[in-house]
Amino acid sequence: MVREENKKPLLEVKNLQVEFHMRQGTMYAVRGVNFNLHRGEILGVVGESGCGKSVTANTILGLIGKKKYEKVYGEIWFHDEDILKKSEREQQKLRGNKIAMIFQDPMTALDPVVKVGKQVGEVLQIHQKKSPKEAFAQAVQQLIKVGIPSAKERASDYPFQFSGGMRQRAVIASSLMCEPEILIADEPTTALDVTIQAQILDLLRQLRDENGVAILLITHDLGVVAELCDTVAVMYAGEIVEKAPVQEIFQSPKHPYTQGLLQCIPVPGKKEKLIPIPGQPPKLYEKTPGCKFAQRCPYRSERCEKEIHLAEIATDHFVSCWRAQKDGERDEQ
Repeated sequence: MVREENKKPLLEVKNLQVEFHMRQGTMYAVRGVNFNLHRGEILGVVGESGCGKSVTANTILGLIGKKKYEKVYGEIWFHDEDILKKSEREQQKLRGNKIAMIFQDPMTALDPVVKVGKQVGEVLQIHQKKSPKEAFAQAVQQLIKVGIPSAKERASDYPFQFSGGMRQRAVIASSLMCEPEILIADEPTTALDVTIQAQILDLLRQLRDENGVAILLITHDLGVVAELCDTVAVMYAGEIVEKAPVQEIFQSPKHPYTQGLLQCIPVPGKKEKLIPIPGQPPKLYEKTPGCKFAQRCPYRSERCEKEIHLAEIATDHFVSCWRAQKDGERDEQ
């Protein structure tokens, strides 16, 4: 990690809550999420599908909260300004410019009837008022940087003429056109084979090292987290239940959910059976106090029904678990 310790975070998410008011009731998709992201840091957000990872990312981009049934509470600070208090027009100036996103599926992230070079360069026409010719020329240069062979010729191709890995590189190229300070990567290696996956991860690491880009990596793949991230936030049922440096998460996980995730990973050379996490995640329509993981936890006790918050149990290691905090809490976050 290239960030300087104790330096002010580039992005601060404070008590973020996202609700969807549906016919069947209110869905509490994100429940009081807090984290910081520093310049040059790669923060991995992991958890099962439906735990709130992508909703958190889309809220940072201002893509959630505009419709009547969507309610967003809390604060998201970027350069001493609360993004959530900005108008839609002001958020559009940030989106794709200072804060960019690599969307989850490279197969659908590109318009199938528009040439790749035009799509990659379009962001320059929007944010920097470049002419179509200038934008296309710079798009070619960016495609070269992300490793597209024969980029000048391939820029005139349509997405269906690209392989999955090349499409993902094109999506990354588009997100980098305005040299963003924050890059949100939502499952950037989904549906890619392991060779292409490794190349994409190398590319993200190179962006961090050379340009100081802060990366928020959303994934369910702990192998990717171990390979790339500096810090890990583990989400469950819309909440962060553990947050720590990546090495500490793997060597000394404290929350039972984190421990359960790690027990589900096959280790080459070891013959032990994988231990699945029993049960199912709770319904997000229920807003009950206490630990949301309690029904699936082997260490469940009566105190798990009481309200619990993240607390620092070691330097930069935060856990939301009564059992992990029993040796004494530090400051709550």
